[in-house]
Amino acid sequence: MATVLTRGGKVPLSERSDSDRDEKPGPNPSTLSVNSIPPLGAPKEEKRFFFQRDRGYDPDAIATQVSVFDDPDTAEKYQPRPDWENTHRFDPLARWTWAEEYKIVRKIDLRIMVWACIMFMALELDRANISQALTDNFLGDLNMNTNDYNLGSTVFKLSFLCAELPSQLVSKWVGPDRWIPAQMTLWSLVAAGQFWLSGRGSFLACRALLGMLQGGFIPDIILYLSYFYKHHELSLRLGFFWTAMSIADILSALLAQGLLRMRGVAGHPGWRWLFLIEGLITMLIGIFAFLLMPAGPCQTKSWFRGKNGWFTEREEKVIVNRVLREDPSKSDMHNRQPITPRLLWQSLKDFDLWPLYILGLVFQIPMTPPAQYLTLSLRGLGFDTFTTNLLTIPYTVLHMITMLAITYAAEIFGELTFVAMLGQIWTLPFLIYLNAVDTSLVNRWILWAVTTLLLSFPNPHPIQVGWNSRNSNTVRSRTVSAACYNMFVQAGGVISSNIYREDDKPRYKRGNRQLLAVLCMNIVLYLLVKVYYVSRNKQREKKWDTMTEEQRLEYLATTTDKGNKRLDFRFQH
Repeated sequence: MATVLTRGGKVPLSERSDSDRDEKPGPNPSTLSVNSIPPLGAPKEEKRFFFQRDRGYDPDAIATQVSVFDDPDTAEKYQPRPDWENTHRFDPLARWTWAEEYKIVRKIDLRIMVWACIMFMALELDRANISQALTDNFLGDLNMNTNDYNLGSTVFKLSFLCAELPSQLVSKWVGPDRWIPAQMTLWSLVAAGQFWLSGRGSFLACRALLGMLQGGFIPDIILYLSYFYKHHELSLRLGFFWTAMSIADILSALLAQGLLRMRGVAGHPGWRWLFLIEGLITMLIGIFAFLLMPAGPCQTKSWFRGKNGWFTEREEKVIVNRVLREDPSKSDMHNRQPITPRLLWQSLKDFDLWPLYILGLVFQIPMTPPAQYLTLSLRGLGFDTFTTNLLTIPYTVLHMITMLAITYAAEIFGELTFVAMLGQIWTLPFLIYLNAVDTSLVNRWILWAVTTLLLSFPNPHPIQVGWNSRNSNTVRSRTVSAACYNMFVQAGGVISSNIYREDDKPRYKRGNRQLLAVLCMNIVLYLLVKVYYVSRNKQREKKWDTMTEEQRLEYLATTTDKGNKRLDFRFQH
């Protein structure tokens, strides 16, 4: 977690003597008596996963940990703004047990996270079903070639990229609970409309429209989920979020098994029915999203969700206070407050987040071209349409397992950079093999196995998205940085789409050499990012440690530094 440091020497109100408490008994001395301040939980490292909880774990122990709200000298500096949508549930004296907290988190998972994953699966169906269409003579039916397909991928990703930030700004203005369902409904119309593609022009137009309407969906969801989860919880949920994408890929392959067999129905090829039916599925999910997405943890009441909402008043209070105790910056903007041009510029020029943006640009390049061309490559190896689609499932399953494994590992060991770098190290030997061996002479099942293992790499995307959110430290910065990071990821996709070229097929020798070179560069970049954040933290610690207690209080009271520019903030790495 990106932490707000408490000052040494200060004792929380609940642990002070009676005489100390009489001086400043809490955030509102006029309404609090000495004995009304409940005790905090024993300071300890949270056991985040069930397999970490030993016999010493007490579910009935107080879970509320020390925060800046327990020190009257700092509490007033971090108070939620009056117009924040959850202010009425903020209570620095609220206490709850570990059993309560874990039960509420499971409830959030069921009500919020599961639906977020379903929506993401719908997005993946509509942007990835082009791979299944390729196996049904899609390019031949539209009189196109590999370069036309590359151009379509580039147009889609450029449109997706360009829409990221505007979409995120609209989402922050009107609220993700309104904008995300609107996005889904609109892009489903375009996705289903691909049934009527007639050639290269209509193909490129649809790819552009899909990119424009789908762009911003991912950062919108990430911002939305941050209203409900702590930082480490969000990182883990993002692991399941991208696992949902892999599940969608599996479902897409299975659906293609049936839908592509509709070739000839009403005189149309199977890929047209694939686009139409999967687009209509997304439209249905988009309509339900209007009904199932509350604006925030304290706004769940509606005619569809029930007049009492999903959470009790007690549960709302726990959700709000546990999140704010970990990161007080989450209350610095209303969830329907727009980002002004000045705030946008402040976020864009935040150079401390650019190392993560650069990682987002390059970290998936070595793996993307083999994934994009997998179905075409398998057809080239002699596998038929339906076997090809089924052979994409094993790597997807392995990819889910490895991605979740490193996401958990990053939180268990408290190490982001080196764990994220494992994806590059995993891929290295397989790319070396593709460069060293004449693949035209290799048994097709061996080549499939190598490619499957390469694409099963542990993807650090959930780690890096959560990492970016932690190091933002304001809602304003988190809103913009989520979009910027994903823009760089999409830009990396544009680069990837132009590495395998028509004149380099079928072995793509030149392209594989380029992928290996980029991978080696990535390993160096991860090490440089580690060095950068370690050095930035040391610089701040040096300044902070030289300040007296009074100087630190003066800094907290008068500083104009915001978010991750504060001296009491430490970057995660």
